[in-house]
Amino acid sequence: MLNVTENAALDTIALMAEIGRKARAAARPLAIASAERKHAALVAMASAITRREQQILDANALDRANGEEAGLSSAMLDRLKLNGQRIRAIADGIRAIAELRDPVGDVIAEWDRPNGLHIERVRTPLGVVGVIYESRPNVTADAGALCLKAGNAVILRGGSDSLNSSGAIHACLVEGLEAAGLPGDAIQLVPVSDRAAVGEMLKGLGGNLDVIIPRGGRSLVERVQREARVPVFAHLEGICHLYIDKSAGQDMAVKLAVNAKMRRTGICGAAETLLVDRAVASTHLTPVLTALRDAGCTIRADEEVQAIFADAEPATEEDWRTEYLDAIISAKLVDGVAGAIGHIETYSSHHTEAIVAEDAAAVEKFFNEIDSAILLHNASTQFADGGEFGMGAEIGIATGKMHARGPVGVEQLTSFKYRVRGSGQVRP
Repeated sequence: MLNVTENAALDTIALMAEIGRKARAAARPLAIASAERKHAALVAMASAITRREQQILDANALDRANGEEAGLSSAMLDRLKLNGQRIRAIADGIRAIAELRDPVGDVIAEWDRPNGLHIERVRTPLGVVGVIYESRPNVTADAGALCLKAGNAVILRGGSDSLNSSGAIHACLVEGLEAAGLPGDAIQLVPVSDRAAVGEMLKGLGGNLDVIIPRGGRSLVERVQREARVPVFAHLEGICHLYIDKSAGQDMAVKLAVNAKMRRTGICGAAETLLVDRAVASTHLTPVLTALRDAGCTIRADEEVQAIFADAEPATEEDWRTEYLDAIISAKLVDGVAGAIGHIETYSSHHTEAIVAEDAAAVEKFFNEIDSAILLHNASTQFADGGEFGMGAEIGIATGKMHARGPVGVEQLTSFKYRVRGSGQVRP
C-alpha cells in the first residue's frame, strides 16, 4: 500500500504531466498568433492587474504573514513584498512589453548563393519555456508576458512563499489571454509547492519542455544546472563589483556606491564588493565608506581599508566570494584598473561590474578585459535589469555563453530557422 507521501508524489507527477501536455498544445497556436493578438492580450493583462490590485495585495499580505512566521530573511521578505507602487510597476512593465516590436518572423540575416539559392535566417519561438523562481511574485507577470510576446507557452513554478500572490497575478494573465482569443493554457502556473514538481520539470515533462530558466538562490540554480535534462539559461550568483578609479570624481563615487549597494540590497544587481584605487585611498575611501555606513551598510574590509576606516570589520577570503543580498559590502584597495580587473576575474560570478572613472583609457581596459555579462561606466550596478535596458522586463540575467547572455528578454526567448528559396536547383 502507498503511504500518504507516495500518493502525493504520484499526484504531483500526474499533475505536471497534464500541465506539460496543455502547455505543448497551447504552444502551437501561440507560435503563429499575430502580433496584434499578442499585443491585445498583453494590454488586457495589464488592465486586469490594475483592476484587481486589492485582490493581489490581499493575497500578498497572506504570503508575507506566512513568510514572517516561517522566518524568512529581510531580503527575502523584500523580494516577496508587493504594494500599490510595485503592482503599478508590474502593469507598466507588461504594457512596455506590449509595445515592443514582435520578434517572431524577423529576418535576422539573408544572403544569396552562387547557385541562385536565397537563404534567410528567421526568428522563431523556443516552444515551451519553464521558469522556476523564488519569492518574487512579479516574476510571474514578467515571465508570462515576455514568453507570450516571443510566441512561447510557459510553465511557471514559483516558490511556496509566493504561491498566493503568484496565483492572483496568474489569474490576470489568463484573463488577458482569453480576452484576446488565445488559449489560457499558454501560461501555466504550477499550483502546488511540492518539490517533486521541480523534479518533473527538470526531467523535461516527457519532452514537452524546451528550456528552463531558474531565478533564485544558489541552491536552486545549482540543482537546476546539475539535474536538468533540457537547456538552461541561468546565473548562479550576482557577485557584482564597483571599482572606483583614481580618475573618478569623489561626489559621483559616493553617489554610485550608495545606490549600487543600498537602493535594493536583495536583488542580483546589488554591488557586493567595492574596489578602490590605492592612489585615491586618502581622498575617496573615507567619504564613500562613511556614506555607506550612514545608509545602514556593514563594511567588511582588508587590513589596508581597516587602517583608514576604523568602522570596517575584518573581511575573510569567503567575503570576496559572497553574494550578501543584504546591507553588507566587502571593500578592498587595488593597484589601479589592472588590480581591479585581476580581483574581478578571480572572484566575479560574471554577472555585472561597474567602473567609476573619467579616464577613457581605464574605461576601455575595464570593458575589454573583463568577461562579465554586463559592464557599466559611471552608472550604478542596479541598472542590471531588462526593464532598464528597454526590454520591458526580464526573466533573469544569464551569465552563460550559449544562446542568451545578460538580461533575458523577448529576443533572447527566440531561436531561429532557415528559409531557403530556390528555382529548381539540385545538388551535383
